[in-house]
Amino acid sequence: MNVAEIMPYLESKGSESIKKILLKHGIKEPFFGVKIEYLKEIQKIVKTDYQLAKELYATGNADAMYLAGLIADDAQMTPDDLQLWARQAVSNNISEYTVPWVATGNKYGYELALAWIDSADEQTAVIGWATLLNWVSQKPDSELDLTALRSLLARVVKTIHNAPNRVRSVMNNFLISLGTYVTALTDEVIAAAQTIGDVMVDKGDTACKVPRAEDYILKAKAKGSIGKKKKMVKC
Repeated sequence: MNVAEIMPYLESKGSESIKKILLKHGIKEPFFGVKIEYLKEIQKIVKTDYQLAKELYATGNADAMYLAGLIADDAQMTPDDLQLWARQAVSNNISEYTVPWVATGNKYGYELALAWIDSADEQTAVIGWATLLNWVSQKPDSELDLTALRSLLARVVKTIHNAPNRVRSVMNNFLISLGTYVTALTDEVIAAAQTIGDVMVDKGDTACKVPRAEDYILKAKAKGSIGKKKKMVKC
């Protein structure tokens, strides 16, 4: 399949009702409002295609960009590729999911994430924290720098309440991921979450709520799922 074949298919699967919902969640035009299930159908056919993923992403269509993340050859992406994708990720689903997913599967992802979280641009910082939360959810603890993660935890405690709106949300998700997937830090994250307290995020005209990190981690602990890593982060 190629872009000329895929784009008309995506348009045919677009839904105005889905578009209205996605617009409330920060998805920016242009896009058709395609359900993920239809993107998955293409993913099953294409599987992985580095060049096609870049071409789909370059369309600027949020549906095509999301599909690009699903079929991207994460390991083949260059730092320049990832930086370009980060700059072009104007829709919330692309900055919170697509680019972080691909960065997590790339050897440069962690290094880039640390740079992205220092950005004054809210969207870029979101990509950085989202990459980090995916990174700790999938990478074996033996590959993680616990000292660096403790430093990031301290940074969240110190800065989360004054961070930009969406950065606060993703920082909170980072806490949840760190406490749930990195056993050695679970108790420290719970203590940090207690110090932080409620995290206030404006979710706009949606029913979305901000989960309490402490409660989420304790539920995972009660289920015996602490430290059970994800096999994949893309969905």
